[in-house]
Amino acid sequence: MEETKKETNLIFSGVQPTGNLHLGNYLGAIKNWEKLQETKKCIFCIVDLHAMTTPENRNEIKKNTREVAAAYIASGINPDKNIIFVQSNVKGHSELSWILSCHTPIGWLNRMTQFKDKAGKNKEKAPLGLYSYPVLMAADILLYKSTHVPVGEDQKQHLELSRDIAQAFNRYYNQDFFPIPEPVITGKATRVMSLKDGLKKMSKSDPSDQSRINLTDEPEIIRKKIQKAKTDSLPFPNKIEDLQSRPEVMNLINIFSALSDKDPEKIIADYNDTNFSAFKKELTDMVETNISKISSEMKKLLNDMDYLNSILRKGFERANEISEKNIKELKKIIGFFGA
Repeated sequence: MEETKKETNLIFSGVQPTGNLHLGNYLGAIKNWEKLQETKKCIFCIVDLHAMTTPENRNEIKKNTREVAAAYIASGINPDKNIIFVQSNVKGHSELSWILSCHTPIGWLNRMTQFKDKAGKNKEKAPLGLYSYPVLMAADILLYKSTHVPVGEDQKQHLELSRDIAQAFNRYYNQDFFPIPEPVITGKATRVMSLKDGLKKMSKSDPSDQSRINLTDEPEIIRKKIQKAKTDSLPFPNKIEDLQSRPEVMNLINIFSALSDKDPEKIIADYNDTNFSAFKKELTDMVETNISKISSEMKKLLNDMDYLNSILRKGFERANEISEKNIKELKKIIGFFGA
């Protein structure tokens, strides 16, 4: 129990380096991390091993990794206060993933809905990594004895699996080695939807660039995308209950809420006597202001590769020190030869 107490309030989170980071990544994750770092010890990982689970994501991993690192820092993550590093640099992630996979029943993985969604009808041709990556995700979290993980609605099931695996390991070896990580759900826009379809999550894999606001979009492009964002033929809603049947309108109000820190009810009250054009104009100004700052800073960082590489190198050293210590203790518990 002593080890668990030492690592209280340690937060772990990560983003895949798959290119085209967008408003959903920022509002659903990175913006909230900026607030968490003020009071918590945080580890922010660029999970490049996860990016390999689908063929289209295996291209330009190094370039995309640097882009994610730049986005972290440009969005306000302090590299001096927090650990920012690349997953594949720390071998403990892969090593612990194998160990935990030997404590994970196949039945648990069969319940993971994201594999079914991503593999679709071609699950027999899907790579093993796409099926087993929730175990690697558990290893990412547990390797540092993380106590809290910021998650969106679509990642709750994976965190539950991480908790199950941690408990299974602790029971098997009669140890309290792994803390049981708790979810942290923050922010008003934990799930940002497509600008073209309010029932689909905003995604970098969507073939239509109109469906998302990229963190690298120029102001003129942002304006056009929000102007063209799908709503419906009805007037601006006058009560919060109306949003349940109007997903595109709900999405825009949620984005407005997250950027302005106003409750949706207040936004509805402010705009219910106006039309969508006035609402979209103010929303455009807010998105443009927030994204332009990030985009400008990202460009500066990506033009200073020595600085960016030094941040990732220092982050690796700090993460690897924790990883090696915990893996060494883990191997003693298991009873590996030489441990």
